[in-house]
Amino acid sequence: MSLNRLKSFSKIENNGLSPFPQTLVNHNLSLTRDQTITLQINIGLHCNQVCRHCHLDAGPHRENDMMSRETMDRVIRFAAGNAFKVIDITGGAPELHPDLEYFIRKLKSYSNRLILRSNLTMLHEKGEALMDVLRETGTDIVASFPSLNDVQTAAIRGKGCFDISVLTLKKLNDFGYGKEDSGLCLDLVVNPSGAFLPPSQASQEKRFRKVLKQKCGIVFNNLYTFANVPLGRFLKWLEDSGNFEKYVEKLSSAFNPCTVDGLMCKTLISVSWDGYLYDCDFNQASGQFLGNRKLHISEINDPPEPGGHIATDYHCYTCTAGSGFT
Repeated sequence: MSLNRLKSFSKIENNGLSPFPQTLVNHNLSLTRDQTITLQINIGLHCNQVCRHCHLDAGPHRENDMMSRETMDRVIRFAAGNAFKVIDITGGAPELHPDLEYFIRKLKSYSNRLILRSNLTMLHEKGEALMDVLRETGTDIVASFPSLNDVQTAAIRGKGCFDISVLTLKKLNDFGYGKEDSGLCLDLVVNPSGAFLPPSQASQEKRFRKVLKQKCGIVFNNLYTFANVPLGRFLKWLEDSGNFEKYVEKLSSAFNPCTVDGLMCKTLISVSWDGYLYDCDFNQASGQFLGNRKLHISEINDPPEPGGHIATDYHCYTCTAGSGFT
């Protein structure tokens, strides 16, 4: 846990914001693990982009923070010994990992659904060779597509990212992704561009579906809107822009007790690029280990048991604000 993060959250606690566990108690709620059905694996923090909303501080400067083949093989053995419904590969830009194809081919037999998370621009660089592997293995794609506006996308991700992302979505459609009855799922994820909560998911999906189809001929399966998590690079941006306290207060005031039952940390185990285990990707970013116990993938054979402790902190308000983050 970084010193800057400790200072930031200590300041809002001193200003009267209730710790997340206390808010659960106030609503007669508890947060413990259910059956673990999802294995999420962050194979590296190396990325071709430096997105403002990144909670992991991924980027070109993280080229050494990549999962080793040895750790990959340990993850594969762990997946082989457990019946996960979903295996979710993420990053950074996972396409930058030299062993991604190896990893996908090894994991494809061990889950009903294999997912690759992509920022689309790196998938464009890797081209049809990687898309062929994804199609052949039936790997679903969850693609980050922050805005229908090229200027806004450039502000978040960099110049030219919008046009490249559109080209990549078109190519994925050519490969069958997002098309009805193809069996190849293409989902989009939209994050707000600043320190505010996302609009209605249903309205955003309707809007994106209409605009992308009419203007670009692009189709997709589902769209998800998620709030930005006050960690990593986004935390720094909040502090530098003077938005940190107001944003966290906005998240906490939007706490929705109905979201707690569906939180991903209840049914997910997250593996970092160096093989350590967490309750979720956000706890990984904050340095809070699985159930507050430092444990490596080489030290376990089975997922955590139902009823186990889940590590929480102020960033957990992100996942329980409004419609939640599941």
